[in-house]
Amino acid sequence: MAQEKSRMPMSTAGITSYFEEYKSKIEFKPGHIIIFSVIVVLIVIALHIWGSSFLGL
Repeated sequence: MAQEKSRMPMSTAGITSYFEEYKSKIEFKPGHIIIFSVIVVLIVIALHIWGSSFLGL
């Protein structure tokens, strides 16, 4: 009969992480990102509506 191979558990399961203790100097709260996104969307909509008159096209 064939010998049964012993199976060892994978230690990291293919997940590699680098710079675990790195802390960014710039941090944003999720609410600030949502507000910034809404402002950008409003600017894009305003430019689609009134942009040609602002740019003289």
